[in-house]
Amino acid sequence: MDIIQVENVSKSYLRKDQREGTLGGLKDLFKPVWVQKDAVKNINFSIKLGDSVGYIGSNGSGKSTTIKMLTGILTPTEGRVLVNGLEPYKDRMKNAKNIGVVFGQRTQLWWDLAIRESFELFKHIYRVPDNVFKLNKEKMIELLRLDEFYSTPVRQLSLGQRMRAEVAAAFLHSPSIVFLDEPTIGLDVVAKEQIRKFLREINKEHKTTIILTTHDMDDIEQVCERLLLINSGELIYDGFVRGFMDDFGNERVITVHFEEPIQNIYTPFGTVHSQAGNIVKIIFEKSAVSAPKILQDLSARYPVIDFQLEEPKIEHLVRQVYEIRS
Repeated sequence: MDIIQVENVSKSYLRKDQREGTLGGLKDLFKPVWVQKDAVKNINFSIKLGDSVGYIGSNGSGKSTTIKMLTGILTPTEGRVLVNGLEPYKDRMKNAKNIGVVFGQRTQLWWDLAIRESFELFKHIYRVPDNVFKLNKEKMIELLRLDEFYSTPVRQLSLGQRMRAEVAAAFLHSPSIVFLDEPTIGLDVVAKEQIRKFLREINKEHKTTIILTTHDMDDIEQVCERLLLINSGELIYDGFVRGFMDDFGNERVITVHFEEPIQNIYTPFGTVHSQAGNIVKIIFEKSAVSAPKILQDLSARYPVIDFQLEEPKIEHLVRQVYEIRS
């Protein structure tokens, strides 16, 4: 069953064209020139109940505009959006009861209240029955390990603690769909894994539909089965995450710091991309070898003091898709 339907949807804005110089500024004041900007251009996709979907693109690609149309914040210029059978911008209140949202840079929790009190407020706002709230609350506390700071005011929490509480709050009312925008941004490895594990379990156990937008490809790989890639307002890829990463995201770069410059450095598990003094960049295929294997090989022959693993950038993946399709 399709829980989300996006049919021939476009979203355009009128933007004032700023002319140069003092004279141009005067002209803009009395006779402005407006130009149309297409944020989203005739996109089509559907999402089934229980799907876990990564929706990615570079900055300004149109992904945030799409999410705002799905949540009812924006109205499509053309086409139709259906979420749970509702047109979100026409039925914003009904739509809001069936969805959850997490925006990495914006809190939905009350700053001076403890997590416990914020959750109680969500219970009344969404009119969650007592038995459902108790069950959901206990599950969130257990899976996201909230017990250690459950009585702490939000303003006293670390970023990782706050984001775990934000994610929990989005699921308290048992929504059928949850939209997550950069839920792991700025978090350490442990906090990221806690959130990813929770999303996997809640999607599998409750068939909650998850729409995840992020610049962290590890989020996509570990949480989502399907990927939508948008660029310049156009949907350019719709398919399985595994297939996409095999085709476009398999390449990794590891930067290794040695105690001293090494001449003619070599590893059978990758290709030396560049070398500057005692810092060497090595390209390798993730499907063929792991980063620890490369480090083990290098450390056995050279004095390694530090390393850094680089994940593929969204912009790089978009470029690869275009190169293969052109």
